[in-house]
Amino acid sequence: MLPEWLLPALVITALGLFAIGALRRILLWRAGRPEPVSLIAGLMAMPRRYLVDLHHVVARDKVMSNTHVATAGGFVLSMLLIIPVHVFGLDSRWLTIPLLAATVIMFTGAVFVYRRRRNPPARLSKGPWMRLPKSLLTFSVSFFLLTLLASDLLPENFGHWVLTGVLLIGVTLGLAELLFGMGWGGPMKHAFAGALHLAFHRRPERFGGGRSTGLKPVDLDGMLGVAKPSDFKWNQLLGFDACVQCGRCEAVCPAFAAGQPLNPKKLIQDMVVGLAGGSDAHYAGSPYPGRDVGQAQGNPHQPIVDGLVSAETLWSCTTCRACVEECPMMIEHVDAIVDMRRHLTLERGETPNKGAEVLDNLIATDNPGGYEPNSRMNWAADLALPLMADKQEAEVLFWVSDGCFDMRSQRILRAFVKILKAANVDFAVLGNEECDSGDVARRLGDDATFQTLARHNIATLSKYRFTRIVTTDPHAFHVLKNEYGDFGGHYDVMHHSTFINELVEQGRINLDRFKGGTVTYHDPCYLGRYNGEYESPRALLAALGIQVSEMERSGYRSRCCGGGGGAPITDIPGEHRIADMRVDDARKVEAETIAVACQQCTAMLEGVVEPRPEIRDLAELVADGLVVDATPASTATAGPSLAEEVH
Repeated sequence: MLPEWLLPALVITALGLFAIGALRRILLWRAGRPEPVSLIAGLMAMPRRYLVDLHHVVARDKVMSNTHVATAGGFVLSMLLIIPVHVFGLDSRWLTIPLLAATVIMFTGAVFVYRRRRNPPARLSKGPWMRLPKSLLTFSVSFFLLTLLASDLLPENFGHWVLTGVLLIGVTLGLAELLFGMGWGGPMKHAFAGALHLAFHRRPERFGGGRSTGLKPVDLDGMLGVAKPSDFKWNQLLGFDACVQCGRCEAVCPAFAAGQPLNPKKLIQDMVVGLAGGSDAHYAGSPYPGRDVGQAQGNPHQPIVDGLVSAETLWSCTTCRACVEECPMMIEHVDAIVDMRRHLTLERGETPNKGAEVLDNLIATDNPGGYEPNSRMNWAADLALPLMADKQEAEVLFWVSDGCFDMRSQRILRAFVKILKAANVDFAVLGNEECDSGDVARRLGDDATFQTLARHNIATLSKYRFTRIVTTDPHAFHVLKNEYGDFGGHYDVMHHSTFINELVEQGRINLDRFKGGTVTYHDPCYLGRYNGEYESPRALLAALGIQVSEMERSGYRSRCCGGGGGAPITDIPGEHRIADMRVDDARKVEAETIAVACQQCTAMLEGVVEPRPEIRDLAELVADGLVVDATPASTATAGPSLAEEVH
């Protein structure tokens, strides 16, 4: 028989090497900038975040969800029991039987991992990841049989010494991958980094069913953006290290699908290269379209752009958050991209194509198109819209946004005004007092211009009294609702789809049935993924008698139209246009009409060469279906007012 001390020595050595590697990894993360976190509260919250919040995302793939539960749960339980049984030699059926069960559970999960890795999807990284299922199987089988030996559950004269010798080799290999590799950068690194990432996440509001999508504000007197890996906050670096290279972000990225030089998985792995130093020569996943692997080199204190990534990679992002929504480790890709854009824009003045012109226009004219600011109300010259400056107080402040300068968007605005008047809503507009919300400036990295516009608008809004703000623009809706609060602007903001649906539910407007053909609905990124509004637009279409023919990618998995994040302005070339791919999605369900709820989406989808489905905003569909009673609805018949409901 082998010496009794050998197995405990192997386990203790592996744990010690893991501890040394973990400390080394922690020091790499701490090279980032400070970010205050609650250590105790984060660690206490981590189990629930791991078992509940993260599992909700993983569970979208049922097979892999159950596989992950079996493999990860079996491994954690096995390690907790291996220490008393095999290190301290506690001989108790109360320990050995659960340890045997844990290794069986782990083995079962590892079998599914092995089968998947034999023919992996293109999005999965290969290389070292191909040996992981073998290591999981080796670990679980070895400790299962060694536990049988230690518990005298096998018959005598079973050839214990031969079996033990073979199994110790398996134990050594398993411990090397699952413990040593966890701290030193192997495939299991994600388990250690991922657990701490959940504990010290920079957006703790995302857990417990919450939502956090507004960009973090920039201190304009401090560092402007991220130039090198060490400029990221330390828990952002930790988040990069949590990447499991599953490629779910890659599979949903519109820029990657369009052949633009962006792959969110590769981007995160390049940030890991910068964090630890070295190159991407051993990266075994899909590259950026049109770019070869092996070109990224750097360290924590060297510039990111043109060292780790190209500027075009950063400007290809539409900020649609599809990658963030799909990430099973809840990594914040968009935050990182915008942080790096901020450096390019604010420090280097390198916003590509029409980006610089748009930012100059916003500074000079308060709108991205450079139109005369005093012409904001020209679209409504015949509508006699009430102004807040005249009324001082209204139930609803209608935030018009920059669609007022675009002839196609003006039709949407006029349709919404028709609905407001039909419902006898007490509303008013800011008119020429309104400025751009700042969304485009902020996504392009110009937080200085964004903050100027935000503070100006907040000062204007503070002069008036209103119950809520309603807008047809999801981008303005998001900014007003989720990002103005950092500067003192706290408002009840609604998107027009939600507001109109509320009017329908209250009986304040009546609708005829839609008489057109098949309708599909395109979820805008800034309404859906950013703000979780998926139901009201569909309820509104149902009120028109429309049964939506859903595209394959809808709801939280909706494909971006390509219009967010300033992408049409920076205009990075690819093999396809994102809007073309989205219209192809609609063609597959034989839609004759694509219902939209965003002026930017309307512009992008109508830019697709015909023949294609007709593009109609929800406000236009509702305005066309309004049933005007002979006698206008009174407050008594229409139900309580919106102000009464709010209060």
